[in-house]
Amino acid sequence: MSSLKLHGVNKMYPSGTLALYDANLETTDKEFVVIVGAEESGKSTLLRVIAGLDDVSEGEIFIDGKDVTEVEPKDREIAMIFRNDTLYPALNVFDNMAFGLKMRKASPALIEQRVKAAANILGLTEILYRKPKTLTSAQRKRVEIGRAVVREPKLYILDEPLAGLDNNLKAELLHVIINLQARMEGTFLYATKNLNEAMTIGTRIVVMKHGTIQQIDTPANLYDYPANAYVAFYIGAPTINFVNNAKIVRTEEGVFAEDGDFKVKLAENVISRFENIGEYLDTDKRVILGIRPEDMKTVKGSGATVTKTESDGGDTYAECEYAGHTFVVKCENDRTAGACGVEIDLTRLYIFDAETRLTLLSRDEGYQKTGFADAEQKPLTFPEEEELIKTFKAKKAEKKKK
Repeated sequence: MSSLKLHGVNKMYPSGTLALYDANLETTDKEFVVIVGAEESGKSTLLRVIAGLDDVSEGEIFIDGKDVTEVEPKDREIAMIFRNDTLYPALNVFDNMAFGLKMRKASPALIEQRVKAAANILGLTEILYRKPKTLTSAQRKRVEIGRAVVREPKLYILDEPLAGLDNNLKAELLHVIINLQARMEGTFLYATKNLNEAMTIGTRIVVMKHGTIQQIDTPANLYDYPANAYVAFYIGAPTINFVNNAKIVRTEEGVFAEDGDFKVKLAENVISRFENIGEYLDTDKRVILGIRPEDMKTVKGSGATVTKTESDGGDTYAECEYAGHTFVVKCENDRTAGACGVEIDLTRLYIFDAETRLTLLSRDEGYQKTGFADAEQKPLTFPEEEELIKTFKAKKAEKKKK
């Protein structure tokens, strides 16, 4: 069994750069947790502090209930696989895979048993005694993975291990990693910028931005119940459409969200989830309205103009000018340009406060509870996040002057 817990972890570099702020995370045995975020989101730093390669500035890290915050990396029972791992060119595949066990003075019998078991899982049995220079790219990456797993650690840390590989090789190795995780004991933490990878393999996903955790939840919950506009934007392809400065108004016909010529009626299921709706009705408080492309579609009619279309290999999406806004919508016909109508699934709207950018919709019975406390965490508001970044930029500039 293996578990991981991070409590209030901060990481600030000597330069004053804030890399992690108040990171909280809890896992259970055999979970596959994926960490996603853009460049400089903090995902690699998060993995490095868990592995002990970087010290934390504040906070605690526990593995199986044991505080390992100050424990050396070699004593944390963690295997690490990085994007630019390399093999020892003078050693054959067997000895490359056995290297870590030999350094820990494992018995020859244990080394033999573990290396051959891992080789069998990874399809390396036939090449165990070949040198790295004779291997294909896929084989070398499998050996790198094998070198990590033969130790049978409590945690497997993979930091963008497939970045830079071509799509075919990436798909092959992703299948290898999924199969490996299903057969090994321990918890997998996998960082990537690739949303498709994350949605395919993650039992839960950690969404990061500027060193802060935005939300931790299952792929389905992140898609349907994003904690803020950033998560709604990041989770989903094509990305969600936003109407950024809408107001909420009540008329005899119902409750509407509108911005200029754009106006949609809020469905009852949306109104029932709209927390503190009275604060927004017929006031100056504005909201961000989110509509996913798959919840909008072109139909026969008028009112919209298709400017271009693009296929993802399955569905076709159109870029439309509609009611003074540009939307990406699902294309339900062969139209490539010209006039059309747009139909919106009004039961699938997302609503965020325009200032804080936090969701205004509560979770309903469709939300699948995970039992993890970190699923209840609220991210910083947008102004709080901006102030945090500004504060640490000022500290960094102050240190440079000194």
